[in-house]
Amino acid sequence: MEISRESAVAVLRRTPGVLRAMLEGVPEALEQGSEGEDTWSPYDIVGHLVHGERADWIPRLRIILEHGETKAFEPFDRFAQFEESRGKSLEDLLAEFEGLRAENLDIVEGLELTPADLSRTGLHPDLGVVSLGELLSTWMVHDLGHIAQIARVMAKQLDAEVGPWRVYLPILAPRPLS
Repeated sequence: MEISRESAVAVLRRTPGVLRAMLEGVPEALEQGSEGEDTWSPYDIVGHLVHGERADWIPRLRIILEHGETKAFEPFDRFAQFEESRGKSLEDLLAEFEGLRAENLDIVEGLELTPADLSRTGLHPDLGVVSLGELLSTWMVHDLGHIAQIARVMAKQLDAEVGPWRVYLPILAPRPLS
């Protein structure tokens, strides 16, 4: 699939509603459950997405458009949510994510990016040269990956309760080491 501003916005605009549908009003065990030590709960994941809306996507997009490869992106703290989410409810985080995502997509739509703009490049501190199109594609896949992660983590909270049906539920299989 070839990335475009329109295709990115079409996917990215849906994520807040998907998260709300998946998480609003779920029992605390599903909201706070994880897959074990050093893994994230749905609450942690939403906090991570909130932090990304502030510190990752739009700042990097602006760096590409304003500086190209002459200024590297600031490193992204993938664990900032643990401090930033402290004292907030899941509802607080969902509402914050919805507002930030709407603002960010309004910015993206207002830029009226052309195919040539999507080829413009910037400098990632670890990956080197990346394009604006790759950034938008990554933003989409990042959302989809965390939606899948939330579903998997929630399912695993019910692992012991499904009994023999477990053999039909690949979402409960151990994750391969990567």
